[in-house]
Amino acid sequence: MFDDLTMRARSLFHRRGVEKEMDEELKLHLEREVGSLVAAGSTREEAVRRARREFGGLDQIREECRDARGVRPIESLVQDLRYGARILLKSPGFTLVVVLTLALGIGANTAIFSVVDALLIRPLPFPEAERIAQIWHVPPARKFPGVTRFSVSAANYLDWRGRNHVFEAMAVYGGRSFSFMNGDGPEALSGASVSSDFFRVLGAHARIGRDFLASEEEPGHDKVVLLSDALWRTRFNADPGVVGRAIRLSGDLYTVIGVMDPSCSFPANVALWSPLAWSAADRGVRGNHNFAVVARLRPGVEMASAQQEMNAISTRLEQEYPDDDRGWGAVVVPIREELFGQIRPALLVLFGGVTCVLLIACANVANLVLARTMARRRVLALRSALGASRARVLRQVLTETVLLSVSGGAAGLLLAEAALRWMESLLADNVPLQMEMGLDGRVLAFALALSITTGLAAGLAASWRLTRSDPIEGLREGPGRSASDAGGRRTRAALVVAEVALSLVLLIGAGLMIRTLASLRGVDPGLDVRNVLTMTVNLPFTKYATPAPRIAFFDRALARVRALPGVESAGAVDSLPLLRSGSAQPVAVEGLPPVPMSEQPEVAVRVISPGYMRSLRIPIREGRDFSDADAAGGTPVVLISEAMAKQLWPGEDPLGRRVTLTFVPGIAREIVGVVADVKLRGVDLAEPVPTLYWPQAQAGTFRMSLVVRAAARPGDLAPAVTAAIREVDPELPVLNRRTMDAVLDGSFSQQETTMLLLGAFGSLAVLLAGLGIYSVLSYGVRQRGKEIGIRMALGARSPDVLRLVMGEGLRLTMVGLALGAAAAVPLTRLLRDLLFGVTPTDPVTFIAVAAGLCAVALAACYLPARRATRVDPMLAIRTD
Repeated sequence: MFDDLTMRARSLFHRRGVEKEMDEELKLHLEREVGSLVAAGSTREEAVRRARREFGGLDQIREECRDARGVRPIESLVQDLRYGARILLKSPGFTLVVVLTLALGIGANTAIFSVVDALLIRPLPFPEAERIAQIWHVPPARKFPGVTRFSVSAANYLDWRGRNHVFEAMAVYGGRSFSFMNGDGPEALSGASVSSDFFRVLGAHARIGRDFLASEEEPGHDKVVLLSDALWRTRFNADPGVVGRAIRLSGDLYTVIGVMDPSCSFPANVALWSPLAWSAADRGVRGNHNFAVVARLRPGVEMASAQQEMNAISTRLEQEYPDDDRGWGAVVVPIREELFGQIRPALLVLFGGVTCVLLIACANVANLVLARTMARRRVLALRSALGASRARVLRQVLTETVLLSVSGGAAGLLLAEAALRWMESLLADNVPLQMEMGLDGRVLAFALALSITTGLAAGLAASWRLTRSDPIEGLREGPGRSASDAGGRRTRAALVVAEVALSLVLLIGAGLMIRTLASLRGVDPGLDVRNVLTMTVNLPFTKYATPAPRIAFFDRALARVRALPGVESAGAVDSLPLLRSGSAQPVAVEGLPPVPMSEQPEVAVRVISPGYMRSLRIPIREGRDFSDADAAGGTPVVLISEAMAKQLWPGEDPLGRRVTLTFVPGIAREIVGVVADVKLRGVDLAEPVPTLYWPQAQAGTFRMSLVVRAAARPGDLAPAVTAAIREVDPELPVLNRRTMDAVLDGSFSQQETTMLLLGAFGSLAVLLAGLGIYSVLSYGVRQRGKEIGIRMALGARSPDVLRLVMGEGLRLTMVGLALGAAAAVPLTRLLRDLLFGVTPTDPVTFIAVAAGLCAVALAACYLPARRATRVDPMLAIRTD
């Protein structure tokens, strides 16, 4: 049987015109192969069968190594694919490891690309969105340090609209909440009040009905509403007859005039739109900033030209209205930048992170493929000897790796779908516009291109090494005897070093975000968030048109809440602390010379009820808290924060001093207490915000958030508190039920999201790097079995062998750590805007992460080193 095999090989060689020396090399190689197997205990028949299995059968090799001149390219490619699939199926363990490794890298990249594509690349759901811009006021830097964008007043918006020559249309909008009665009780709907040109600016159209007319901006003609597609489907069963129907919202009847197209989802999560109707007095307000502005550029006009125009308009307004507009400018922001500019740096960092993961996976696969290819060098040398060109053999290797990568890409799509759903939930609070994220055609094309590119990249190392090997040398190899592969060892070592370096960069990024989150959580917000429940109530204007019923409602509601079992205290505030929201006003200080409003100090203003300070345990530093005696008609009083006291009366006692709110002129308010500073606009702002607190009984605002301190778990009180509010007015919906712990967590949600994703990718990178170190050392132990056996036969002990193998792995790890640390220094600066309380080059993070990665590398080195200590010296020597 063996003679038959040898004779057919000789026939093939002579038919191809191969030299007699190659014929002898093949015969010698086959004889040595079978002889070694027989010496190891196999029968000759079994040895021949194993030789056939190893080489795939000479008949098969002859078919697949025919001269390419006689095979059409498509047939040749099909042969390579068919042969590659058979080879991979014969090594299920190797194939599974490679496919899973690639699936992790490709899946993570595909998921992140889906998010990046949806938010930063794919066109926005507005026609010619590149012509749409958001326009903000820019406040004076001395009054609002660090604030670059501010809402707009009605009068300034009207001047912008009337004086510019660069915008085709300009519109204004503001947020609004509606109460809608359904079968389960009152429901809060998020809405927006918009000017009639709003949908023209966006290029949006009603799918049925129409949008707003200019006449509906007039008071008395504004009781019309447009429904979002989602609201139309969920609350009105997609009934086209809803147009023209009257519905009750917040106690008023509104006529539905249309349903907007599903693509119109601006502002985010809006369920319906109503006209913004300003009275003549409203149109003249210049100092009260409450609105946002969008505009569409004229065709051919650039954003830079629009910015120059707005700068010129701002200069003229400053000259015409110095009391109100001195120091105020305007900024034109492209709509995509406005929507996703804040999240772009984090997304790009994450995309760089998953690219590192893919590179590590690619290095791992390249190592595995290289080791496997060099182990199959005898087979590939035989294929060359039988007539296959070098290009054909190299193409076969690349075909196998591409098959592996495409299989890994297919498995990666399944992982990407799950990862995408997880990331969507994490990013929900940081994305201001609903954008569909999914595995569409663009993402599938990306995954396919990524898979093929990864396969080619992973196969190049093996192919390059193969081109440098001698077919005759390959045929001389046998069991226990292999030609020197110093170049291959260097290549595998370089890949391991790259894996460690990339892993370190990722882990340092994750470590910096962990330190940032720890620093944020360690900041004292100035209040106690534990065991506090919050919820928001909006009072409809028509039912609560004057301050008296508003004051009475919140008084009665708070009295009922305070009487509930398990409630320690309760209060209310118009805007919760720790959020980047709430109003600010200039104030006039009694006893100082009068100055224009533009030069008056600006302070944050919060309307609170008695019990608010106690519920959040905000300390009273001087004076007293508000009480029920501070009612409408009583002495006008305010509380101020320590920062405001230091700003206006440094080194003096502010108690008894008087200030006047510029937007509520004519009333001087006495300061009766000084309270501790609170992190109003987030814990990441180092400087405290000067704050004035105004009693609800003297302000009578529409919207208030209740803060209820519970004796135990605050979430358990939510149904009872909601019921207490409904007892006062059963038609009022309750919004945003959450704990203050959740409010605090939400104030740094972007940092937490980045940390979670970078941590996940970093953990994946460490796993892949550990597997890479393990696989390289394991392959090295197998290749150096004879050397290790000789060392042990000459007296080397197990600890010596352990140090030998682990020393090699640790040397590679240390080189990788050094290169990774050097690369991390410039790269971590990309995280600067997300960091708090830690520098991008924080030495503690660098050292801790490097030590952790070194520990993982030690564990990966130990297993193959332990296996090396169990090599039988006599067996290792005898196998040659």
